[in-house]
Amino acid sequence: MKEASFVHRAATLTLAALLGALLLALAFTLGYVSNGGGGGASVQETQRPTEDVFQGSTVDFSTLDQIVRILKEEYFERENLDEQVLYEAAINGLVDSLSDTGTFYIDPITYQLSIGPSGSFEGIGATVQEQNNEIIIVRPFDGSPAQAAGIQPGDAVLAVDGESTEGWSVDKAVLKIRGPKGTQVALSIRHLDGAVENLTITRAEILVDSVTTTPPGGVLRDTEGNEVTDVAYLRIAEFAQRTPQEVGEVVREAEESGKQGLIIDLRATPGGLLQETVDTTDLFLNEGVILIEVHPSDQETYYRATPGGAALNIPIVILQDRYSASGAEVLAAALKDNGRATIIGETSFGKGTVNISRELQDGGALFVTIRHWLTPKGVQIDEVGIRPDVEVTPGPFDPQYDPLQDAQISAAIEHLHGLGATEAPVPSSAAP
Repeated sequence: MKEASFVHRAATLTLAALLGALLLALAFTLGYVSNGGGGGASVQETQRPTEDVFQGSTVDFSTLDQIVRILKEEYFERENLDEQVLYEAAINGLVDSLSDTGTFYIDPITYQLSIGPSGSFEGIGATVQEQNNEIIIVRPFDGSPAQAAGIQPGDAVLAVDGESTEGWSVDKAVLKIRGPKGTQVALSIRHLDGAVENLTITRAEILVDSVTTTPPGGVLRDTEGNEVTDVAYLRIAEFAQRTPQEVGEVVREAEESGKQGLIIDLRATPGGLLQETVDTTDLFLNEGVILIEVHPSDQETYYRATPGGAALNIPIVILQDRYSASGAEVLAAALKDNGRATIIGETSFGKGTVNISRELQDGGALFVTIRHWLTPKGVQIDEVGIRPDVEVTPGPFDPQYDPLQDAQISAAIEHLHGLGATEAPVPSSAAP
């Protein structure tokens, strides 16, 4: 059995759909396996006989078996009963009764699509969102089968393997388009010029870059359209095993080259591995608390910065939006509360839990909230979020990206150039 301990990224598959998320959205939301987090339950513990699990219980769980037998024998439409649907409904009913978005069951097929700690998945290599009842390509990954096939940002996926996508959720699109490398998927694509093209694409293993330094549009520009060269840009898509090293290389180069500021783009960043999140945050601090973990016993564990970070002097602006969650919120709160960054954008998602994943005998997984975390100032942000210092609402998705229309990046550049220096900080919590 594998176990992962991480700051839970986003919430459930519902959030993946809201994220406009990505052909790899399920991956970001679901599955990382760490080198050694969590509580260390054994295979025997997770596979103990049912009668041992319920020994001493005041509830007779055999009633569930009785209900299934009655339905199969007497229900009017019994020939249409799907035992798998009943099975998953019973499991989801158990965990949903907890009213905890961090504790949920993942069915085997979906769990198999999850992305691992190495940051790779198998598919065509594109990100998508639902827009106006259509599945829209946000971008193909560089070097991906999608890019090689000529898929462009803004293209609409009209059909997958002959099945119309009208009314599909992002989740369904992910499940239909993703698949093992070497297999093929047939897509009907409508390009921005209205032309419809039928493509057959061979899936491949896609390496997901957790860190990029190229801003949307290729270069940073100020509001007058001039290229900005004295500000560095860093996009963190997730906190994976290699993220601290990659971020360290970027920020060291930024300081050594004399950059006057750094933009850390955490928009739609759903989180990642806990230790890697802490290690990445530590790069920007020389001292201070990074986060506080609260255990069920109310015991608190403090994660503190270690002296000698990689980027201790360069001014920082963090960009966040309503889909910035969990690990992204750890970084934002830690740098804000320690006086190292100004946050620009929207109030973040609000995911303040630490979770483990347990692989189950059916091939699925159960994600369980085991601890909560607080900001360095002791604020619980779960279901509340982190308020920005400067609130800037983004515009709608535009496949013909115009960097001059990215209000949040423009505000970050203005702030780092001193135009927003008088903005007064607001508390980390969005609560009034």
